[in-house]
Amino acid sequence: MAEQPKRKADGAPVGRRALLGMLGAGAAGLAAAPYLQRGWEGFLGAASQVDSTGLTGLLPNPGGFRYYSIVGSVPHKDETNYQLKIGGLVDRPTSFTLADLSALPQTRVVHDVLCTDGWRVEKTPFEGVKLADLLDAAGVRSGGAAVRFTCFDGAYSESLTMEQARRSDVLVALNMQDKPITHEHGGPVRLYVAPMYFYKSAKWLSGISVTETVVPGYWEERGYAVDGWLDGEDRNSAAA
Repeated sequence: MAEQPKRKADGAPVGRRALLGMLGAGAAGLAAAPYLQRGWEGFLGAASQVDSTGLTGLLPNPGGFRYYSIVGSVPHKDETNYQLKIGGLVDRPTSFTLADLSALPQTRVVHDVLCTDGWRVEKTPFEGVKLADLLDAAGVRSGGAAVRFTCFDGAYSESLTMEQARRSDVLVALNMQDKPITHEHGGPVRLYVAPMYFYKSAKWLSGISVTETVVPGYWEERGYAVDGWLDGEDRNSAAA
């Protein structure tokens, strides 16, 4: 009987070792991916704080968001020193700490985030206090027709009409993507105006003032639309 050809002794083991090595590397890459992404996001966020040119906003980010600040440096706020002041044409000027806001009823809104630069992050969850609830708590006077927002970066501002501000999809947001909003994303508290371009969702929110008329915000003073509606949004169906 003819002798069967011998299988190379090292053929199969080498193949298995290579395959196991590839699988192990792939698994390690998957496990490390969230940490690498957070690290890269942290780098972009930190770099944006000292980049007055806005060039860091052009760098790719796997998470989809881009980072841009109109000032060179933004102070950090947390539960020990954050305060949101509400004033203007209200009966009860007041302020809220981060703990105060966290203790109020929270609303979750899931919507695409779209920037005028063209990038989009689909189905992004935000959670926080409806702006309408805070306005009701302060007691808007009869002459109050708009709301102005200021930020603790010392420069940014935004505005909404009172009708827009009272929509159920406009939040004073504390969480984004099911996590507390980081400093780089405008935390610990930012405005979130779901049906409008993201420039309307002011970061580092520190002040809410009820006014007689709409006061154009930072970008509106530089040519952006005062009403930054996203295409196709229903402008009347989301009243609180």
